[in-house]
Amino acid sequence: MRILLTGGAGYVGSACLRYLLANDVEAFAFDNLSEGHAQSVPEGRLIVGDISHTGALTDALRTTGADAVMHFAAATTIDTSVTDPDFHYRNNVGGTRSLLNAMRAAGVRRMLFSSTCATYGLNPETPLREDSPQMPCSPYARTKLAVEWMIRDFADAYGFGFTLLRYFNAAGASADGTHGEHHDPETHLIPIVFQVALGQREQIKIFGTDYPTPDGTCIRDYVHVDDLAQAHLLAIRAIESDTAEIYNVGTGTGSSVLEVINACEKVIGREIPKTIEGRRPGDPPALFASAEKIVERLGWSPVHGTIQAIVESAWRWHKQHPSGYAN
Repeated sequence: MRILLTGGAGYVGSACLRYLLANDVEAFAFDNLSEGHAQSVPEGRLIVGDISHTGALTDALRTTGADAVMHFAAATTIDTSVTDPDFHYRNNVGGTRSLLNAMRAAGVRRMLFSSTCATYGLNPETPLREDSPQMPCSPYARTKLAVEWMIRDFADAYGFGFTLLRYFNAAGASADGTHGEHHDPETHLIPIVFQVALGQREQIKIFGTDYPTPDGTCIRDYVHVDDLAQAHLLAIRAIESDTAEIYNVGTGTGSSVLEVINACEKVIGREIPKTIEGRRPGDPPALFASAEKIVERLGWSPVHGTIQAIVESAWRWHKQHPSGYAN
């Protein structure tokens, strides 16, 4: 198997690339480096290009001999999707259409798509199952759902096999601390907490303490990025020409905002300055996965089962690389 990873220099994409290579799978990253980092990709494995350029994608698929695609490339910032939905629809929907046409031209018929639990939106069900109703509440989430349907339609018409992975909150870093999360601007809770610890922010803002949860703060399902990578390898190996599958990827349990902050404080050994703010519009009280399907069918077995293990790996990265890949 030879795999091309669009967005393969991003946080999750590069973790999957390194995991594939470590498991003797030929893999290459295709990334425009607008949000990804060349330093996260092993030497000789990066093709710089934009997924909107169908011809460049087609050439990359042919020259690498790829017979499958992992599709990560997307604009992912929820706030920006509200203020500039055109950017998200061009990148996520338009870019995926370009990729699907490149796959048609190159004769590649297997795709694994990096979708998101955000497509479930304000669905009150917990845990969320693959057949739970999808009620996306941001332009970003709606683009992801639109892409899911586009992939289905192309698969039906042109004979693709595909799997959609709806994963929850990717977190953590490589065991040796050499690779981790680096976004600009940073919007994820764990890196923000550690930016406070490193003196790069004054305090962590907690948005809402009056949710119907045990401590009043939002609950999310955090899954280690290396466990996500394992899920991607298992899923793409299982794709056949007629595969049309969906899996949630999460731990099946949730951690509240306060629990995450407490875990980070335990790792660094001191309290983090924090302030209480009002709720953010559109934040559901709890989002966590039912992951029985991927465990039972593909044998997925996450290694990092606790929020403590996840934040310990993340702190190792942030402490060694306080400016991320800019170091």
